[in-house]
Amino acid sequence: MAMITIRVSDQEKEWLDHMAEFYGITLSELMKTYSMAQLEDEYDKQTADIAHKLWVEGGKETVSMTEMLKEFGGV
Repeated sequence: MAMITIRVSDQEKEWLDHMAEFYGITLSELMKTYSMAQLEDEYDKQTADIAHKLWVEGGKETVSMTEMLKEFGGV
């Protein structure tokens, strides 16, 4: 089997290890499956989903874009 070396910062390595653990796969499998951009997009999506869940669980409500435009106009 061939080996590829990828140089990343210590912070990037820590984040990649976290993502591999999150998905329950090895770091090698993670790197074979996802690109950095895909991982960053997925991380952002999951962070937003968690933030929204906590927002709703905290008793706060969301407002649709349509409602915002009705209230504030087309600004």
